[in-house]
Amino acid sequence: MSILKFTAESRTSKSSLHILQVNTSDIGGGAEKIAWNLFQSYKELGYQSTLAVDTKRSNDPNVFCIQDSEYRNPIARFFISISSHIESSMGKISTIAGFNEKIKLVGEPKRVINRLKGHEDFDYPGSLHILDLIEDKTDILHCHNLHGNYFDLRALIELSKRVPVVLTLHDAWLLSGHCAHSFECEKWKIGCGNCPDLTIYPRISKDATLYNWQRKKEIFEQSRFYVVTPCQWLMEKVNKSILKTGVIDSCIIPNGVNTKIFKPYSKVSAREELGLHPDEKIVLFAANGIQKNIWKDYKTLKSSLTIISANNKKVLCIALGENAPSINIGSVEIRFIPYQRDPGLVARYYQAADVYVHPSRADTFPNTVLEALACGTPVVASKVGGIPEQIIEGKTGYLVPEGDEKKMAEKIICLLENENLKTQIGREAAEDAIKRFSLERMVDDYLTFYEIILKNKENFH
Repeated sequence: MSILKFTAESRTSKSSLHILQVNTSDIGGGAEKIAWNLFQSYKELGYQSTLAVDTKRSNDPNVFCIQDSEYRNPIARFFISISSHIESSMGKISTIAGFNEKIKLVGEPKRVINRLKGHEDFDYPGSLHILDLIEDKTDILHCHNLHGNYFDLRALIELSKRVPVVLTLHDAWLLSGHCAHSFECEKWKIGCGNCPDLTIYPRISKDATLYNWQRKKEIFEQSRFYVVTPCQWLMEKVNKSILKTGVIDSCIIPNGVNTKIFKPYSKVSAREELGLHPDEKIVLFAANGIQKNIWKDYKTLKSSLTIISANNKKVLCIALGENAPSINIGSVEIRFIPYQRDPGLVARYYQAADVYVHPSRADTFPNTVLEALACGTPVVASKVGGIPEQIIEGKTGYLVPEGDEKKMAEKIICLLENENLKTQIGREAAEDAIKRFSLERMVDDYLTFYEIILKNKENFH
């Protein structure tokens, strides 16, 4: 496999290229943002762009739901209709969501048994018919996250015979027997089995990781696809994994953010718009479900803020992404703000902050770090996954060892106390983000990769 080099000359003239992307949802977290931004950008550039999802949250007519129920047996369809009626009547209330999911499975006892065995559920027959959702011919099938109980991984064998398939990895689920990130465990290299933690997302009920790993291996050996990762760290894992047997070619395309929205802005104005004190020292952390998110390291964040408080530093830490009561640690307040869908409002929080802090246990290439950099906000982050490829040490932010609350607190205090250093690092962060992490650059790289794939179709089968 080679890492493709992108050049402007490699792009052919704009054509009627039809790109069909696949993802769990159209609106949501990191992978959803990437797929959605590509989807919208392709449309704006005049390409035919569609998105197939399990859960549709937008009103965009070019977003289609993958249909499974029509391909299931009559009993299964009956119980699925009951589940849909409950959902439409009561909404997706968390207290009934689990019960509602069980109702859907009543007509398919084999699926229930397989799940109880710890088998990853690939029984989603609509996956084979994804290309039929669109009347026009699909030129590129671009898949993002395929976990989330909606996609039959076995469909890759047939789909990859019909159209070039691009897989963008946002985590390492395709490489393992069940988990999206394996932390210190490296059994994904040799076959999994005796899994140290079955609760890691996507969790399974029994240890069938060896079976799941072997099944994925057999699927990949019969498939042919192109792989994209946002960072070298994940590409190196791909090259050591079962996935590599099906790869025709691969490349690294770093995630990009909309630098027309995420950009430097007056700190005073941003704070005024958010109702924040103009002279307060503000640290920001953004993630979904901050306190219980297994990928993030809230414990280290809290410990570092305790150290900052012990140094008599009055600081406001905004925790963006969770609805919870505020917590006071001496002179430090942790103020929780619910998840915000408006990217412009999210940008204001980055622009209002003095420092963006990203304590993490496992991460691929977090968009939040890129958004902070693009807003000119210095970043202090854990040195895990692909994060070291996002931050230029000492120039656009600081990297600290995972779980090192003392070093994290030290770097935060350093930036809060040194206005000139903070300004300089923020300026370099914004300049670097424009060069390396813009949405336009990411879109251009993907379109160039598509063109290279289509020009070399003889290598496809």
